[in-house]
Amino acid sequence: MKKFDKDRLILGLAGPVLALVVAIALTTVVLLVSGTNPWEPYRIMFESASYVDVQVLIVNQAGTYYLAALAVAVGFRMNLFNIGVDGQYRLAAMMAALVGASVSLPGPLQIALIVITAMLVGAFWSGIAGILKTTRGVSEVVSTIMLNSIATSLVAWLILPKNFGEQPPGSNNLTTGEIPESAWFPGLSMGAEAGEIYGFTFVAALCGVIYWFVLGRTRFGFDLRATGASESAAQASGVDAKKMILTSMLISGGIAGLVGMPTLLGDTHTYSLDFPTGIGFTGITIALLGRNHPLGIAFSALLIAFLDKSSASLDQYGYEKEIATIMQGLIVISVVVSYELVRRYGLRRQQQKVGEELAAGGAIRTEADSGPGTGPGSGPGTDSDSLSKNDKSDKGAAL
Repeated sequence: MKKFDKDRLILGLAGPVLALVVAIALTTVVLLVSGTNPWEPYRIMFESASYVDVQVLIVNQAGTYYLAALAVAVGFRMNLFNIGVDGQYRLAAMMAALVGASVSLPGPLQIALIVITAMLVGAFWSGIAGILKTTRGVSEVVSTIMLNSIATSLVAWLILPKNFGEQPPGSNNLTTGEIPESAWFPGLSMGAEAGEIYGFTFVAALCGVIYWFVLGRTRFGFDLRATGASESAAQASGVDAKKMILTSMLISGGIAGLVGMPTLLGDTHTYSLDFPTGIGFTGITIALLGRNHPLGIAFSALLIAFLDKSSASLDQYGYEKEIATIMQGLIVISVVVSYELVRRYGLRRQQQKVGEELAAGGAIRTEADSGPGTGPGSGPGTDSDSLSKNDKSDKGAAL
């Protein structure tokens, strides 16, 4: 049975906890400098989160954030920085909405078609960056940033009424047309006033379980993590590093394609100009704060969703709701700094433990050397032999 490593657990929790404490402290300082009450906004946010309808909004938003963070985390575990999740999910959501609005199938088949389309589009868009990296050595950071811009322009062109979009009468908004009600993903009703939790939020939780199992309990997951830790060492052990890079980007993009599904299938049922944006970048923050662990990502997603939804009522009390945005930005900075501090402390602690174990091993050997069978009278010829040896050693030491 594997021994419980208390130090590893403490070090794993130390980074996020330290980051949150520092972020809250710095936000409080910002509020003090701006001449406002530093505690009242926190009270208002917690009070707002006590209402069931706000709690439903938080859970729904957390499900979307969770998928975005998982997409980022897959790349992080491979030592890849897929910064293009935002473009991948928006393009995937739009193409899935177009397919869903133009094809008529029985409900479950229609939902499956929409979801598969979203995953394939997301994987295709991230796969471009993967191919550029494996064949031309182009950094995935540069290529995915550029692909974000291209995706934004492509979506804006596709949604024009002269192409595939529609403009509702009396509105300046552009949409892809509404998905039939038979293809709406059923949710969990929390009452007439509170609304319902998106059904796809539970699919997001299932994706987290699959992520944990594949990366932590399969050969593929081991190869992926090994390649991320050392590409040359993985190649020496027979792993095709380039294939793993491309596969990781495809998986990351496929998960990114699911990011828009909770909103598309559970709320809007169409893609329009006011479809949520920026979620991919928020996913980076959540993946960092959760240390790429599915459980840590879940708590981080709930925290960021709490900041987003509970801060909406701040302006009603004379406070800027951008306080939550400031805190999120400070969390990102604090995460980087705190994790580096924890990493350095962990290295020192590891060196200290190795030194203690070596010292303990030396003490055991010394005790064994001085045990029975080495003293005078322990056997024939012991007295003369030991005395002569001691004399020689004393003379050698004197010389």
